Amino acid sequence: MLLSAQNPKIKLIRALAGKPKERRENGAFLAEGARLVEDALNAAWKFRFALLSEEASPRAGQTARRLSQAGITVEAVSGEIFASLAETGSSQGILAALELPQPVFPPDPHFLLLLDQIRDPGNLGTLLRAAAAVGAQAVLLPPETTDPFAPKVVRAAMGAHFRLPIFSLGWAEIRSRINGLKVFLAETEKASSCWRTDLTPPLTLVIGGEAEGASPQARELTDENIAIPMPGGMESLNAAMAGTVLMFEVLRQRQEKIR
Repeated sequence: MLLSAQNPKIKLIRALAGKPKERRENGAFLAEGARLVEDALNAAWKFRFALLSEEASPRAGQTARRLSQAGITVEAVSGEIFASLAETGSSQGILAALELPQPVFPPDPHFLLLLDQIRDPGNLGTLLRAAAAVGAQAVLLPPETTDPFAPKVVRAAMGAHFRLPIFSLGWAEIRSRINGLKVFLAETEKASSCWRTDLTPPLTLVIGGEAEGASPQARELTDENIAIPMPGGMESLNAAMAGTVLMFEVLRQRQEKIR
């Protein structure tokens, strides 16, 4: 059992819970909770190791046994140390250090999501979860968007990281990646109704940030603004809600076209 806060594995966990630079330099990120760790295992993700609290829940114990059977190192830690590492108030008592991915870009993209200046971790995680649910092929994140592998984002995404290629790119590379796709920007002004816009051709959907909306760089790439009609009088939805509605509208239109 690990009892010292100076243990190298404990120190790595603390580093991965911190700044994006620490995650990049160590090439790893955190997954906390039985469900997320199970999702990573089911996806055949590369693990560094896992930590199991002496006060872990029965489900976490079962997950730890599966990890051990798969040849993944599981270290027991005291409840006190685990509590100091856990990001959630009611942790199940298991977390894992996972390798950062090396995603492969889809060879013939027809549905990409560009999340521009999304700074709230909960919103970003929710958008990633929705993107995975609708079958988006990849998510592109410019420098102004928060780190997708921050612990709060990973928790909010509920396993989307293990199903969805996520790329943090500069604007020049983003422009190159989306070349040939029609770019739609979610907007509230000077925009066409999403219900009346053809979203079946190959496209990139841009969702702007919570406070300032899309950046000038994103607007330069945009071919057409689209909006969600809101007859109830509200001016806007938050980024996660708006993005989810629009992604499912893309899916709906495409499924209707197949029928």
